[in-house]
Order: sequence, then structure tokens, then C-alpha cells
Amino acid sequence: VTEVNTQTQERLNGLLRDFESLKLQQVGYPCNQNFDYSALLPFLSYCPNNVGDPFHDSNFRSNTHEMEREVVGLFADMMHLSRDDAWGYVTSGGTEGNMYGLYIGREMFPDGVVYFSQDTHYSVVKILRVLKSRNIMIKSQDSGEIDYEDLYETIRINRDSPVIFIANIGTTMKGAVDDVGRVRKILDDLVITNFYIHADAALSGMVLPFVDEPQPYGFDAGFDSVAVSGHKMIGSPMPCGVALTKREYVGRIARSIEYVGVLDTTLTGSRNAITPLMLWYAFEQHGLDGFREIVGECISVAEYAVSRFNDSGIPAWRNRNSVTVVFPRPSEEVIRRWQLAPYEDIAHLIAMPHVTREIIDRVVDDCLRSQQTNPSTGE
Repeated sequence: VTEVNTQTQERLNGLLRDFESLKLQQVGYPCNQNFDYSALLPFLSYCPNNVGDPFHDSNFRSNTHEMEREVVGLFADMMHLSRDDAWGYVTSGGTEGNMYGLYIGREMFPDGVVYFSQDTHYSVVKILRVLKSRNIMIKSQDSGEIDYEDLYETIRINRDSPVIFIANIGTTMKGAVDDVGRVRKILDDLVITNFYIHADAALSGMVLPFVDEPQPYGFDAGFDSVAVSGHKMIGSPMPCGVALTKREYVGRIARSIEYVGVLDTTLTGSRNAITPLMLWYAFEQHGLDGFREIVGECISVAEYAVSRFNDSGIPAWRNRNSVTVVFPRPSEEVIRRWQLAPYEDIAHLIAMPHVTREIIDRVVDDCLRSQQTNPSTGE
């Protein structure tokens, strides 16, 4: 074991103290802090690499492809896609998952127009620049859900082009879910036969499968691909996620790479082999029933937060089946203390598994004190 010099150890200790003190003040961003992967620490002594297609053998044998395939299968089940028809892989996070879905859509319809709402995650605009895809932004409703009338009229005007639609299954700021059924009806009414629907389900993709009355969210609702984050509701010390699509689509981009003996079907070459192991281990720990309990408690805490804010005279709300609670933007001091996510005149907190009712009480109390200190500005 390599010894660490005193100065280096002091810096590491300081960083660790910072992380520990900030852990329970992380309420504005969807990163679950409740996880324990200590059983996997021995694997950090090796250099595994999930290069290439997880469903194809590789000459690089130090990998976790077997666990990755099981994770993909679990997500296929949750997203109502037959495992025989499903293909996917563990990504570096939601942005890569969105890029993969839009990449497949563009390869299927090179002359297609991408439609997305103004509440779509900021990564999508960047992705569309990289892919050089034609695109049109659609207005959103106040709830964060897409404006279906604007979508209808915009597609009608451009109905000679294939449609590539990005459905928000839980928008970033407001947790809104676009109604894929209504989108499909628009396409049917306009007799659009060439279309591709990608779903950004970064957070709600691990929420809706575990609630009693979910909005339509799976492949049975019309998805062609979906991106779900792993470090959000599941929890992970490093960003990760799952990209899931239909096996028949992947052949459009696959090519064989001889020197590693694998099919190249992902966006990256060398891929993280530890995150698939972590996601697999999380499902081994909790199981689907365990995640149902976790999600149920998160929704209960979100309901408590809305009530606690409103009872204190601070208007707050959340969308159905959402763990995202929206309220007026507080002072910068409160935003920084609780790592809240602000946007224009609103902010939100997200009831992740580590966010307790006691933490909610402290956030609300700080917001109240902030209003009393600066009543004219609300800051």
C-alpha cells in the first residue's frame, strides 16, 4: 500500500469533511445520498472496461457485461419492453442517454425535424448542435408540460418532414410529464407515419414504475428509446444512467471492431465497468419492492413539503407523481445553503431518499426568515 504524505492526507481529509457537511444540505438537485457500495470497494483495485456492446463478446475479458445485461433487462421490464426486443447499455448519465436516442432517431430519419419543449433539459440543445439536426422548440404550459396546440400547429406546418419528438418524463425544474398519448394522437390526426419518440426520463423513469396510477411512460405508450439516470433515484457516487431502445434499431449504427473482438454500438468506446456493477448491486440490495417503498416515501415527503410551505404562507406546488416541489425563489443565501435549484422567479427542492421531513422544516423556516428580512423583494 502506497503511503500518503501528510499534506496530501490533510487535503483529502478536508475535502471529505466538506462532502460530509454538504450531504444533508443537498436538496435542490436529484442526487440520492443514501447508498452504500462499500462491498464493491475491492473492485477498485482492478481496471475493468465494458468496451463495446454489452450483448456481444469482447477480447477484453475484465468487464461487467453480464451485470450490465441484467440491469438493461430490469429497465426493459420497468419500461414495458420485451427483453427479447430490448437493447441498451449503462451510460455516463442522462446527457449521453439523450444523445444516443436522438442519434438513433437521426439515423432513421436523416431529414427529420426534432421537436422539444422549452422546459426540455439544456443538454438537448447542445446535442442537437453536435448532431446538426433540424429542430424547433415548442412552448410549454405553466405546469412545464408541453403546449399541445403549439405542437400540433408547428408539426402541421412542417408535416412533409419526419417527426423526431422528445418527450419529457419529468421536466428538470417542475417535474412535468408530457402526455405521449396526446402526442401520438397529433401524429395520427396529421397522418404522420414517419416518426420517432425519445423519452427523457432521467428522474421520473425511476418513479413512475413504482406508483399506483402513473402517467403513460413506457414503450407501450409509444417510446422508441428512453434515457434514465442511475445516480438520481437509485444513487451512485458517480454519474451514470441507462439508454434503452429496440434491438432492431441498433443494427443501423453497429459495426465490428476486430482488435477488441466486439460490436461498436454505443457512443463511447471504453466504458465504465463499475457503474453497471453498482446499479446491479443496488437492485440486488433493494429489489423492485424496495424501490417501490423508497419512491413511496419520497412522494410522501414531497407532499409534506408542499403542505409545510403552504401552511407557512409560501405558495408551493408539485405535478402529479412528482418528487419536485416548486416555490418562489428565496434569497441567494438560502439557495446556497441548501443547494437549491433556481430559475427566474422560482426555485425547487427535490424529495430524494436522503431528504427528510426535518430537513424540509429547516428549509421552510429559512425561507420564512429570508422573507422577513427582505419583505419588499422576497429575498
